[in-house]
Amino acid sequence: MTASIVVEAPHSDVSKPRQRFVQCASPAGLHRMAYTEWGDPANPRVLLCVHGLTRSGRDFDAIARAFAAEYRLVCPDVVGRGLSDWLADSRYYGVPQYVADMVTLIARLNVETVDWFGTSMGGLIGMSLGGLPNTPIRKMLLNDVGPHIEPMALARIGEYLGKPVRFASLDEGVRHAVTLAAAFGPLSDEEWTSINVPLLVERDGAWTFR
Repeated sequence: MTASIVVEAPHSDVSKPRQRFVQCASPAGLHRMAYTEWGDPANPRVLLCVHGLTRSGRDFDAIARAFAAEYRLVCPDVVGRGLSDWLADSRYYGVPQYVADMVTLIARLNVETVDWFGTSMGGLIGMSLGGLPNTPIRKMLLNDVGPHIEPMALARIGEYLGKPVRFASLDEGVRHAVTLAAAFGPLSDEEWTSINVPLLVERDGAWTFR
């Protein structure tokens, strides 16, 4: 059984994001996956945008605004990231669980097919789902990933992934996130802030990654 909650802009304003949640299951129990939706909710053309390993669905805000008139865009926070729940058992963080969550999300959207835009980990999830019989993926665009991942890339991720960090301010946290995402390209200060603020949360008087 799935559940969806609307907590943001009304459907009538398709140019703005709507924050939703869908209930998913793992062998350890239930968890909520957050997703941001843009465009006409009745549009059968759905573009599912899935982010990288340590990112969130809000990375796609600029793309969503640009394509909201053409697509219903759905940008999930993969479980453990953004506004989504953490899993009760960390052993299930992996592509099979993420694929299962996306199948649940697509069922909630009530469409037969989706187009897929996957960045890094989001591309791996898309390839795994796209390779299944009767996949709902119609077209797929991969960014910053392929069937083979270079060892150097994995080593770089290992330098910072999972290491506890705390920041005295939100701005300090954003600046640290910018250094980790430098390869994203030449973005403005406003763009860097908009994609990195959703990654951070204040806890016990300091800022840390969600």
